[in-house]
Amino acid sequence: MTDYGHPLEFGVFLPPAAERFSETLRLAKAADVLGLDLVSIQDHPYNAANLDTWTSLSVIAASTTNVRVFPNVANLPLRPPAVLARAAASLDVITGGRVELGLGAGGFWDAIAAMGGPHRTAPESVEALEEAIAVIRALWTPGRGVRLQGKHYSLNGARPGPIPTHEIGIWLGAYKKRMLQLTGRKADGWLPSSPYAPPQDLRAMNAIIDEAALEAGRAPKDIRRLYNITPELNAEQLAELALDEGMSGFVLMVNTDDELRAFAEEVAPAVREIVQKERGSRPLWDESTRPKGPAPEAGAVYSASGRALGRQLVGVHNHLRDELTKVRSIVEQVVDGVTGVGEARSEINTMTMRQNNWSMGAYCESYCRLVTIHHTLEDTSLYPQLREGDPRLGPVLDRLTEEHQVIHGVLERLDAALVAAVAEPQKIIEVQEAVDLLTDTLLSHLSYEEGELVEPMARIPYHH
Repeated sequence: MTDYGHPLEFGVFLPPAAERFSETLRLAKAADVLGLDLVSIQDHPYNAANLDTWTSLSVIAASTTNVRVFPNVANLPLRPPAVLARAAASLDVITGGRVELGLGAGGFWDAIAAMGGPHRTAPESVEALEEAIAVIRALWTPGRGVRLQGKHYSLNGARPGPIPTHEIGIWLGAYKKRMLQLTGRKADGWLPSSPYAPPQDLRAMNAIIDEAALEAGRAPKDIRRLYNITPELNAEQLAELALDEGMSGFVLMVNTDDELRAFAEEVAPAVREIVQKERGSRPLWDESTRPKGPAPEAGAVYSASGRALGRQLVGVHNHLRDELTKVRSIVEQVVDGVTGVGEARSEINTMTMRQNNWSMGAYCESYCRLVTIHHTLEDTSLYPQLREGDPRLGPVLDRLTEEHQVIHGVLERLDAALVAAVAEPQKIIEVQEAVDLLTDTLLSHLSYEEGELVEPMARIPYHH
């Protein structure tokens, strides 16, 4: 059983045929109005009956307000990655951060070659895709001219830009072992389709992704799992895929208004409700399985600076505890009708704690950011030095890092609940439930960390 705890997303996979674009655009607008999260179009540039995917997505993005758009998936052999990076970033800037990038290694090689593209072997296509990801990310990262030398793709001083408005996710359409391993090592998400990866195959495929992620020093939950589905899968089946197979989003291959409306108004809410209830009844971790560090040794030498560092850790934790109490108080005020949620998230995010009567959104956002920064500093600075100073702490540090990932998922859930409550204030109860879950997990984690690390921090030299 695998549930990565991601907030669920729902979207549509629309037909690309030129003769049907007016219908495709109408369905995209309907998805936007009905509250879906994603709109996608397949990318087969060699098919003369299809409109160009990026042109179509640009029109869809200009005709909608909220949905994020993406190619499902972009045909890399016919779209040079440097140009693809600039195209995706440009549309992301224009839309205010509403673009993602589905990316595929290619297929139908004779058709690709007929368009002037390469005819690659399977290993070559995976190799090229990995190089392409490096090129794309380099051009999305501020800095000077980039030089990357690859067998298939290179950069020879190209300057990054435009820089995307938000961190665009790269989701790979992957099915075979090498592609799944690449997904675990390098991608932000996995984007399979149910006709090629049926539900019964997902567990084994996820296991390959997770193993590759761990070998690359990543947490498996860093990779989101979006699943292209057909209308035959019902709400109970989709909820089971989320809870047991780790799928965090569902993109319906839709052809009619009735299919779209049923998915948005009936299936998606039902899946969210089932998953939310089940997650609320599950403990996010088993405290009894937490490893213990070495017992204090007689004659251990504790430095004044080390003792001060331990006190500093507890002080930071106490600050997080105090701030959590404030978050809970603000949510309770909203539940009691004393404070309003706000009319739009964009307005909430610009507010500060000095603006008293708004105000839950900005405070929750800043608190979530504070927790994330604290955990990042621990993972990248404190923990490596403690591990080097006493390797026996390894299992404890690994568990603490895993719990950081779980708490990050809880923070994402809080943010998602807040977004929903902005649009529908009656959903404030979901914010309250998310804060309760954050309280349980964070307080438990902080106590465990203090119990295991304050003593070794006092005896192991630490350099800031």
